[in-house]
Amino acid sequence: MVTRIFIDGEYGTTGLQIRERLAAQPNLEILSLSHADRHKTDLRYDCLDQTDVAILCLPDDAARETVTYLKNNKKLELLIARRHTVLQRIGFMVFPEMTKGQKKRIQEARYVANPGCYPTGAISLIRPLREACLIDSHYPISINAISGYTGGGKKLIEKMESAPSQDSLQDKYFLYALNLEHKHLPEIKIHGKIDQTPVFVPSVGHFPQGMIVNLPLHCRLFSKSANCSDLREIFNAHYSDSQNVISIASQEETDALSQLNPEYLAHKDGLKIFIFCDKNENIFNLCAVLDNLGKGASAAAIQNLNLMLASN
Repeated sequence: MVTRIFIDGEYGTTGLQIRERLAAQPNLEILSLSHADRHKTDLRYDCLDQTDVAILCLPDDAARETVTYLKNNKKLELLIARRHTVLQRIGFMVFPEMTKGQKKRIQEARYVANPGCYPTGAISLIRPLREACLIDSHYPISINAISGYTGGGKKLIEKMESAPSQDSLQDKYFLYALNLEHKHLPEIKIHGKIDQTPVFVPSVGHFPQGMIVNLPLHCRLFSKSANCSDLREIFNAHYSDSQNVISIASQEETDALSQLNPEYLAHKDGLKIFIFCDKNENIFNLCAVLDNLGKGASAAAIQNLNLMLASN
C-alpha cells in the first residue's frame, strides 16, 4: 500500500531534509508543488486534500491556519515539524524517548508535534531528573545553549554564508533572546514538568549544524543526595530502551574530554548526554549534544512519522 505524503513547506531548511530522507523510503508517494506555487493557498489545500499524511514545515502563523483547515479534514495524520504550540489546543506529543509509553502515544495520535531543537536537548536533561524526584518543580533551572546557524532558517543562513557586505553577518558567535523571552520556553516547562520559567540563554555559532544544550546544577538544591555516579544511573535507566537514539557518555569517556564540540554529532540523528562535575561533586553540568537539523528537526520528524505509519 502506497502512502501519500505532502510536505507543506518543503523548500525550507527542514522541509528539504525531510524530503531527501523520505526519498529513500519505499511505498511512499510524495506530493509536491513547484517552488513558484509553494505559497498558493488553493494549491496547497488541494495537496492536503489528496494526501494521507501532511508534514508541516511552516512558520507558526501559517501552520496554525493549516491546522484549522485540517481539523475538519478526514486525513490519516498530521505531523508538525516545528514547535508544539501550534497544536497545543488539539493534542501534541514530543520525542518518543521522553518518558515511558511515549512511543505508544505517538503511534495512536492523529496530531503529532515535534519539539524545537533547543527543547529536545533541554527536556532530555530535565525530564529524567524530575521523574527520579531529584529536583522539584520549583528548581531554578538555567539553560545555556549554542546552535549552528541553520537553526535560524534561510534568512540567517544567507546572512552567515554570503560574502562580506552590509547585509551579511560575520560574527563568529552571538547571544540572542536577550530579554530572556523565547518561543520554546512553554514546551520546556510543560514537558520538563517544571513550574518556574527557566533562565534560557541561547546562542548561535558560525558553523552550520550542531548543538550543545547545557544544564548547570547545584547538589545543595537537590531533593535528595546524589553524586555523579547517581546521575549517570538515573539517565541510563531513563533511556535504557533508547540507546540507539539517546546515549549516555560513560565516566571514562567524559573524563577523557578536555573540551566538547557542538559539531560532535553534526549530520547524525542521535543525541548524547554528558555528565560533568567538580572534584567534590557539589556542582554539575549536564550537556545534551545533537544536530539541530537531525534529532532537533528532520530526523525527529521521520522518527515520529515511521511510528505513526507503523500503527496504521
